Amino acid sequence: MTAPTSSRSADASAASTSALPTSRPARLGGAVWLALAVVYVVWGSTYLAIRITVETMPSFLSAAARFLTAGLLLTGYVLVRQGPAGLRVSLRQLASAALVGVLLLAGGNGLVVLGERSVPSGLAALLVAAVPLWMVLLTAVGGERPKRAEVAGVVLGLVGLAVLSAPAIGGDIAPLGVVVIICATVTWAAGSFASKRIPMPGNVLAASGYQMLAGGLADLLIGLVRGETHGLDLGAVSGRSWLALAYLVVFGSLLAFTAYAWLLRSAPLTLVATYAYVNPVVAVLLGWLILAEPLTGPTVAGGLIVVAGVCLVVSVSRKSGRSSRT
Repeated sequence: MTAPTSSRSADASAASTSALPTSRPARLGGAVWLALAVVYVVWGSTYLAIRITVETMPSFLSAAARFLTAGLLLTGYVLVRQGPAGLRVSLRQLASAALVGVLLLAGGNGLVVLGERSVPSGLAALLVAAVPLWMVLLTAVGGERPKRAEVAGVVLGLVGLAVLSAPAIGGDIAPLGVVVIICATVTWAAGSFASKRIPMPGNVLAASGYQMLAGGLADLLIGLVRGETHGLDLGAVSGRSWLALAYLVVFGSLLAFTAYAWLLRSAPLTLVATYAYVNPVVAVLLGWLILAEPLTGPTVAGGLIVVAGVCLVVSVSRKSGRSSRT
């Protein structure tokens, strides 16, 4: 998901940075904004798809099916288009990709899938919006001091999320499911942070494929340990659950996850993290459009505050042109 952080790449990065005019910081290209839009919209819709999937499928086994299928398809694509060289990585890079894959797709996504068995998809998306907070804290611990405006954007976004989630907190929501999803946000942020600090494969498609395979295998192992195969009847899985799983494979994994992996190596971390603010807005709107969930005053007000926080962080990242190689 990010380039190797060996001394050679660090020297090259330093050389390229020094070659840039100091008076005009590098601007982010259109590809970054397109990839960010994909992550904003597609991942916002995956909460609904996950909720539909787990209606008749086990949590971790469904996640395993999603990522193992997507990982095999992606690595197969790389093999056909680029040959064996496209998948060739060092042992250290492979281990790094596996670690990030487990953190993101088993610890992060897997726990979200588990939590959504008892937590509505909209609330799950709201909880996941805590990811930028953990990212800012991890970035500060890593030695990069965030700008005040970025911190203000994070705080503003969290205020909006509090307004959004306040009506739901007082309802009949399983506390354990909420805790599980909060744990998922921490592991997802840790995986995103680690991907920028350890030597990942240079080919982003190969890196994404290896991460999906590692995360899918971890999900499978967890599902087996939890006994999710006991009483499993594939004939009892509904058609809508199969369709939702197919959507998660093609759009949620192959398209959006690859875009996210590319963004982690091409854009500032604080900018990438803003997807977690927009996703809840998309999830709430889809719930209103598809499931006829009520669009209340707090939902509208909270959504506007969230978008304002995103705009603040995005504007700071665009003006600073901060490199993602920290």
